[in-house]
Amino acid sequence: MSDFATLEEAFQRIGRQDDRYHERGYLFVLAALEYAQGKLPARRHLSGGELAWACRDFAREQFGLLAPTVLGHWGIASTEDLGRIVFALIDVGLLASQPTDKLEDFERVYDFAEEFRAGYPWPGVERG
Repeated sequence: MSDFATLEEAFQRIGRQDDRYHERGYLFVLAALEYAQGKLPARRHLSGGELAWACRDFAREQFGLLAPTVLGHWGIASTEDLGRIVFALIDVGLLASQPTDKLEDFERVYDFAEEFRAGYPWPGVERG
């Protein structure tokens, strides 16, 4: 980590800069990144869209039908929120970015209501 001795110090700085999101929301995004990396044949940089979809999949796996409730409790209600979290993590040195990465990469990747409510993948039920 860059200038910060501990994860706690990094989160304290994030909280002073922007307190929109619960600390667990930041930890969720970091965990979703690891979840996505674990599904790849080799570690690589993920695009904003790829990470947003990984967050959806990880949330569904971890929280099931409660995913939108849990994410909402942490202040996350859109892929734009995921992007703001990612860039806050970049700002404190917990994540790295590529020169081409931008916050706009997370804009309208998917609609939370559609993906977490109507789009829930019920086991054994085919969607048509």
